[in-house]
Amino acid sequence: MYYLGLDLGSSSIKAALVEIATGKSLGVVQEPEEEMGMLALKNGWAEQDPEEWWRHVCASVKKLKGTYNISESQIKGIGISYQMHGLVLVDKLGKPLRQSIIWCDSRAVEIGNEAFEAIGADKCNTQLLNSPANFTASKLRWVQENEPEIYKEIYKFMLPGDYIAYKFSNVMNTTISGLSEGIFWDFEKDGLADMLLGHYGIDRSLVPDIVETFGMQSAVSANAELESGLAAGTPIYYRAGDQPNNALSLNVFNPGEVAGTGGTSGVVYAITENLSVKESSRVNNFAHVNYKKGEAPRIGKLLCINGAGIQYRWLLNNLSVDSYEEMNNLASEIPVGSDGVCMLSFGNGAERMLNNKEVGSRLVNINLNNHGKAHICRAALEGIAFSFVYGMEILKSDGIEIKVMRVGNDNLFRSEIFADTIATLVAQEIEIYNTTGAIGAARAAGLHDGDFEKFGSALMDNDYIRTIKPLSDKGPYTIAYQNWKKELNLVLNKN
Repeated sequence: MYYLGLDLGSSSIKAALVEIATGKSLGVVQEPEEEMGMLALKNGWAEQDPEEWWRHVCASVKKLKGTYNISESQIKGIGISYQMHGLVLVDKLGKPLRQSIIWCDSRAVEIGNEAFEAIGADKCNTQLLNSPANFTASKLRWVQENEPEIYKEIYKFMLPGDYIAYKFSNVMNTTISGLSEGIFWDFEKDGLADMLLGHYGIDRSLVPDIVETFGMQSAVSANAELESGLAAGTPIYYRAGDQPNNALSLNVFNPGEVAGTGGTSGVVYAITENLSVKESSRVNNFAHVNYKKGEAPRIGKLLCINGAGIQYRWLLNNLSVDSYEEMNNLASEIPVGSDGVCMLSFGNGAERMLNNKEVGSRLVNINLNNHGKAHICRAALEGIAFSFVYGMEILKSDGIEIKVMRVGNDNLFRSEIFADTIATLVAQEIEIYNTTGAIGAARAAGLHDGDFEKFGSALMDNDYIRTIKPLSDKGPYTIAYQNWKKELNLVLNKN
């Protein structure tokens, strides 16, 4: 018997099956094979068709069943992970009224900034734990202001995962964790953020019913059985945004536990029970998947680094090298500190952790007689690692104590230089696991029975790769990091 996990990204849908008894992954498939389309009618806009998501979800389920010869009767529950901060608007019949305004769409930035000023930093920090910024609530306000005819037809707004759950079940609901990622949750009141809804003039009736993150949320309908290939009555047991779900996938639930990802962009996601916020302009704060009303809070502090793996990929494409392995081997020939060569890897747009400054990617201190591409490869890996360390210092200043750090087996963490640099500078062991968001969502479907110990055992038994330990000689790393910070501060002080 199996649980099904779905991971709705902006480029594709990934679907996974795990054995209920062992938590072992049977396999993962992707739909479509090529990236999904994205509509950008203006600079900074990004939209997708929710119905296209659903078509690819159905195709991924059918592909998974066919590839592994599994029948619908063997799938006993569903877990859903999804791209955060998106906005889906439906009418009374559940039909989308417009394309989804997705996470990377920036049209509502000024609306959120104006709300932050009008409401006040103190209220936003203590009640919302965030600036309204460019999150889902601000996007909904944009529709109200700019598309009033559509706004009048709204029956409910949803997050992307809510919509997929609705398509499976014909039931509209959401979760506290989901509402918090849209900045619809008041943590001081432990309820809907009426303060922000009132400021934006958004009626409470547009909010779907709230269900627990783990538990019987709804079940596959007869109509969805025909479309998806899943049996009617199959329960939906779990739903969460991609970053909280990535943390869950790494068994990160409790204060002091930290999850990291090192893909195109980088993320450090740390759990705390402290509602005090100092860095709301640089760090996002959401109700984690195990947040419960009336209990000690579980808050996920999310720090994003836009310019991470994208920098290393850019070098791969422009340095006349054949692979990341070749780049890593070249870098290993150069000592810590790259002989003074320094790279700031912030070339993927404005960096929130740098107060939304766009400093770009910069390579400095090149000596044309002594330095070559091996130095550049080492400086790139160190620069990206230093940006993670810099971000973790911000989290520590915001009250985070790191006791356990777990990361996925991403391209960056496969590099010993990258992993060693972070582990040594933060003086923390880093556990590396070979898991994915879809696998995590499938395992999370089993948490409706509350067996978190079994969940952790499944991760350790099936996905553990190795532990990176801090190196004993920290000195060269500290010197290199301080040099990197000096270069960063020179740039920040100019902007």
